[in-house]
Amino acid sequence: MSDIRILHEAELRACVALDAAAIDVVESAFATLARGGVEMPPILSMHMPEVNGELDVKTAYVPGLPGFAVKLSPGFFDNPAKGLPSTSGLMVVLSSETGRVQAVLLDNGYLTDVRTAAAGGVAARHLAREDASRAAIFGAGLQARMQLRALCLVRPISEAVIWARDAAKAQALAAELTTGDLKVGASADPEEAAGFADVIVTTTPASEPILRADWLRPGHHVTAIGSDQPGKGELEPECLARADLYVADRVSQTRLMGELRAALDAGSAPDPDSIPELGDIVLGRHPGRTDPDQITIADLTGTGVQDTAIATHALAASSTEV
Repeated sequence: MSDIRILHEAELRACVALDAAAIDVVESAFATLARGGVEMPPILSMHMPEVNGELDVKTAYVPGLPGFAVKLSPGFFDNPAKGLPSTSGLMVVLSSETGRVQAVLLDNGYLTDVRTAAAGGVAARHLAREDASRAAIFGAGLQARMQLRALCLVRPISEAVIWARDAAKAQALAAELTTGDLKVGASADPEEAAGFADVIVTTTPASEPILRADWLRPGHHVTAIGSDQPGKGELEPECLARADLYVADRVSQTRLMGELRAALDAGSAPDPDSIPELGDIVLGRHPGRTDPDQITIADLTGTGVQDTAIATHALAASSTEV
């Protein structure tokens, strides 16, 4: 077992960035999932309400890749008060040929952050208007930062607004993200933030809706990434009824833990059997945005195929750095 590679967060950060290559890697993963042949079991999810914590275990075997990843992703949401990040974790990469451990990626959640943001970039690439230039980010955490960066890689975003329950954090993040090419402000009113934007990204662990259906207007694209546990939900269920096109990363997952779950409970969801997955859009099997006035929603719960894709990408990139 001495040939197992162990890569730490600093090494992984040095060789893997949230860039066009990462978005392409995740886009390819969604396409592969849609083609079939991928083995991706349901997420093993454990909720620990007494400590405001959770653990997700995700994996996927992708034919043609030399390895597959098993990821442990804890989220403990009281950690910031203790001076610790909310998320951490690691990935173990095993050989697709022998099943032996090839590498342990002690990324502390970094690769998950990259692949999650990259998925947002994929969604916007296929569903947001090509001329979308204004973004609203709901949330002021790490994914808020990264989702905005990913948007800027795929659409000509020149202005953005941050809304968060903590107005001071929204203002601080807006100041941090403002550059010569990107003007970022903060709003204390989520309806105002939504009305400002062409693209809305929700990035919170909310258990009650933070985006209302009657705030949506023609041309909006919404990417919702926060609902990755059955008790979570960022979108008012009627948002899905307002949408001209609702897309899931994996329908079977969004039925259990995504925005689709609450919409099904409320009777305001599309027929699950007719819902396209993001990979179908990538492959052209189902049209994405076909009209600038459409309202589109992408429901991203996070998939094991993304983890295997970003892990193998990281191993390949680290090998070229040696």
